[in-house]
Amino acid sequence: MYQIIVERQCGCFKRSELEASIEMDSKEEALLKSIEMRDIMNNDFCPKHSFTIKEEENTFVIGMDV
Repeated sequence: MYQIIVERQCGCFKRSELEASIEMDSKEEALLKSIEMRDIMNNDFCPKHSFTIKEEENTFVIGMDV
């Protein structure tokens, strides 16, 4: 199992319908989903923050650049 975790959640994220923790069966599926989420967060709803992805073992962590 692979996880996607949103490390720090700004108010925009909390108001969105995105989930803060997701489990997926494959690494590729989790990577593609985390990229999709990061792009939505950066382009569609949060003008104040920038989000990045880092891989830690079986987890893709979406973090906030402050």
